[in-house]
Amino acid sequence: MAADSDPESEVFEITDFTTASEWERFVSKVEEVLNDWKLIGSCAGSSTPEKGEFTSGTWGEKSQDIQFADFKFHIIHYFLKQEREQDKGTDELEEDAFPLAMQDLLCMNNDFPPRAHCLVRWYGIREFVVLSPGANCEAIISESKCNLLLSSISISLANSGSQVPIFVQIQQKWRRVYAGECQGPGVRTDFEMVHLRKVPSQYNHLSGLLDIFKSKIGCTLSPLPPINIAIRFTYILQDWQQYAWPQQPPDFDTLLGGEVGGVEFGKLPFGACEEPISELHLATTWSHLTEGIVVDNDVYSDLDPLQAPHWSVRVRSAENPQCLLGDLLTEFFKLCCRKESTEEVLGRGSAEEEGKDSSDISSALSKLTEPSAAVPISKLSVSNMVHSARKHIRRRRRVDESPLNTDILNSILLYLFPDAAVEKSSENSKNRTTQLGSSGKGEHNKHSDYNLFLQLKSAPSDSLTYRLALCACLVNYNHGGLRAVAHLWQEFVLELRYRWENNYFIYGLAAGAPDLRCCLLHQKLQMLNCCIERKRARDEARKVLEGSRERERRVSGGRPAAREVSPGKSWDSWSDSEEEFFECLSDQGEIEAEKDGSKSKAEGRLHPHNNATLLNSTEPLYVPVTQEPAPMTEDLLEEQSEILAKLGTSAEGTHLRARMQSACLLSDMESFKAANPGCALEDFVRWYSPRDYVVEGGVDETGSRVVKGELSPRMKIPGNMWVEAWETARVTPARRQRRLFDDTKEAEKVLHYLAVQKPADLTRNLLPCILHAAILKLKEEESAEDIPSVKRSIQQATGQASKLLHPLNHDYKKIEEFISQLMAMETAITRARSLKAKFASCEGGRGEDTEELEKFVSSLLEEPEVVVMGAGQGPAGSIIHRLFVNAQRTALLAPLDEDLGRDRKPAAGSSKAADFPPPAGREILLRTCVPRPAPYSKALPQRLFCVLMREEFRLAGAFSLDTAFF
Repeated sequence: MAADSDPESEVFEITDFTTASEWERFVSKVEEVLNDWKLIGSCAGSSTPEKGEFTSGTWGEKSQDIQFADFKFHIIHYFLKQEREQDKGTDELEEDAFPLAMQDLLCMNNDFPPRAHCLVRWYGIREFVVLSPGANCEAIISESKCNLLLSSISISLANSGSQVPIFVQIQQKWRRVYAGECQGPGVRTDFEMVHLRKVPSQYNHLSGLLDIFKSKIGCTLSPLPPINIAIRFTYILQDWQQYAWPQQPPDFDTLLGGEVGGVEFGKLPFGACEEPISELHLATTWSHLTEGIVVDNDVYSDLDPLQAPHWSVRVRSAENPQCLLGDLLTEFFKLCCRKESTEEVLGRGSAEEEGKDSSDISSALSKLTEPSAAVPISKLSVSNMVHSARKHIRRRRRVDESPLNTDILNSILLYLFPDAAVEKSSENSKNRTTQLGSSGKGEHNKHSDYNLFLQLKSAPSDSLTYRLALCACLVNYNHGGLRAVAHLWQEFVLELRYRWENNYFIYGLAAGAPDLRCCLLHQKLQMLNCCIERKRARDEARKVLEGSRERERRVSGGRPAAREVSPGKSWDSWSDSEEEFFECLSDQGEIEAEKDGSKSKAEGRLHPHNNATLLNSTEPLYVPVTQEPAPMTEDLLEEQSEILAKLGTSAEGTHLRARMQSACLLSDMESFKAANPGCALEDFVRWYSPRDYVVEGGVDETGSRVVKGELSPRMKIPGNMWVEAWETARVTPARRQRRLFDDTKEAEKVLHYLAVQKPADLTRNLLPCILHAAILKLKEEESAEDIPSVKRSIQQATGQASKLLHPLNHDYKKIEEFISQLMAMETAITRARSLKAKFASCEGGRGEDTEELEKFVSSLLEEPEVVVMGAGQGPAGSIIHRLFVNAQRTALLAPLDEDLGRDRKPAAGSSKAADFPPPAGREILLRTCVPRPAPYSKALPQRLFCVLMREEFRLAGAFSLDTAFF
């Protein structure tokens, strides 16, 4: 009000102090992030972390992007999850307790963690925040920018009350240089760092580092509080030459043209071609030392690694060591990307010769149909033309250098078709196939791995398809690559055609219809076997029928029929005529009809049906001989379903779809009518679909109980397909019906499908089988080594492969990643073998020593770093000592001391430098608790972590001071 009375108050100027600068916005944003992550306020009072918890516990992290003007920063919060869960239970907190980070500086339970963030290793803290430049942003090098960022985080910590330390990454990222701060009630810790390329000579030992530490804390108390010292020296062993690598060498006689047996082609190679472990790191640790206990200066050192109370070891694997199984899978997988056809790959002869050969083969079918053949028909069969073509191919390949050596090719074919070694009689082939399909499978079912093919959609491990995959993979890797695979495939298809033409079953396939749970190529081979089986059955039936007719002619003394088979024409050739009929194996129906004197009325009877009689007569109801439904592969089923779907939902389309689906029903009706003259639809339904014939009890006029039956309501619907089919069905036994399954046509379709397969197509079809084989090989090798982590990985890989291989269109990018996982498992197994060979028990060793060494090797495979029980005096320690000694002697070209035993004591005054090389890295940790900055200040934790390496010198210090009493 006084201002209103002032005459000068009418002239005034407004200065807006609320406009925030970019720096203030940045500080505010950091505070906002800390608030969002609930890092404000005190978090003291938590229990001390247990020994080794930094390694065994689970670390979590949160991240967010923030900006300072147009410069992007990445802020990440790291924390030990178990510790945070414990914090929730702490309700009562001490008012002046130190922040957690300051408590952790003095904790000795997690010194030198083998696997942790570098700041965890250097400062021993369990929770912190890192502010680093974003991706593609320049490093913060200038001192002014570093100070500005440190001021920003200091203000953010003060405003938010957060007790979590915040670090800023400065200098180039590869240097890993951080500066940071932590604030608590009346205390502050500054995190500082020095990073140099070379170690200054005056600080190349413990005494010089102690001088730095003492001068930095600047404590004026006398005597000075004790300084706790922890020291860790790391020695690296790279020379493994004194131990032979335990990989079985290949059998060169076998590979270079000796006796190549089928067993060799049935085994996948396994193991590393080079040492899978590149280095062994031995860490010798002295913990809980004080300044007066140990001497380490530029003149003398007490730090003898053999006397160190604590030894730990880690191994470093070689990067991508060459492994046989992995290389085999990788090279085979590469064929998936090739575009060439088999003809383009092999590139045989001239175009004129090719045309001549093809005309010879194609003319074979036309010559078969000519009645007046100048030469016997047997000489003009397709199989003969195929073998003639094969001879031409081989003749020309002698000039062009055949991709596959003839001996190797014959060995492979003998492995794929072992029945070719004996005489190919029909009975032989038939019996052999039956054994494989029944008893052989039963034995394998006892083994859990046999049914693995169901998960992977591959093929049984004793099947032809599985063996073909192994051969194709090995041929590609060892015997000529793409051209050799194309050559093998061509010979394989020719062999299949030969078997089809000569009615030989295909060895190594279970009897029956194609198994839709297997890969498509296996289904195609099974389909071809089905065709051969049907063809053989038809020919057998014809021969039986012809034999009976021959007997009739002999009995009657009559002339042969006009349509008698010509001497040169086989039963095979008759099956290629236009009128193809189904032939039954059984003549039982006709024989029974002859006994009844009604042969002209009833045909194709199998046996009576449950003593039932026909509804319209007293004749028994016979089960007819019917055609088996046509087997289908999954691609044919998919094609058929697409055709049915395209018919639409119109009345006409629905009717046509029903007719297409009722072909088998119509055939069965015709067979039923032939076997049961005078039957009705009700009779057929009683046998074919009993649920559609409803039986009801009743009483007639005389009072006696009768049973009446009628068709179900769905059978009485107008336009029912069953009624229509019954009306159109003729009286035709199965043997005179048109075949539901045209084996000739289907076999030619399968053979054409196989013949036009490119090497890439073949690889894709065989990929499930070869991955199946690789998993089985890994299981076999792992069981010999017993590595829990690999066993778990194989189980996970099997589940993953099941998802990858079941779709028809495979995701090849994911399959490539999957092969990489299999390679990693192979590397892990070979790494285990290498370690077991190197840490084998000493001669004459005790049983407990052997057990301890096995446990040590197992831990070395599973854990990042393993403690050596007994340090240098234990069984593992003595072996490690010997490894280092041998490596040193080898380096100095000194005679190897084989007598160095576990209990040998070094002679007095002998040099220890000969046993171990200079340490590759030295880490020294200094800790104390002193008042700073004044003698009357609160005693606070101080810490200095020193790293001394050949090309690195790092000091990471955390120095606390009292901000209340200074």
